[in-house]
Amino acid sequence: MLLKLVIIFLFIIIFFNLRNFIKLNKKQKVLKAKKLTTFNKKNLNDWMNLTKKERYNLSKQDSFNYLDRRKLLLEEIRKEYKKISRENSEKN
Repeated sequence: MLLKLVIIFLFIIIFFNLRNFIKLNKKQKVLKAKKLTTFNKKNLNDWMNLTKKERYNLSKQDSFNYLDRRKLLLEEIRKEYKKISRENSEKN
């Protein structure tokens, strides 16, 4: 019984460590892929030297980042609106 618990516990620990390692690798790949953050005269040549697929992936990543920021902003606005409406309802 004790041996089974120890084995299950070890599998859980290995699973969480593996999951964290995979997440870390994904973040590193994203950071490596996103070299150019802004479009200006200084990096125009670098941007043009990228392949079509690399430019597509960079613009796709920018779109995802924009979507995430927009979602966070909307959540903040909703929370603030709920807070204000609660305060107004308490006053009335």
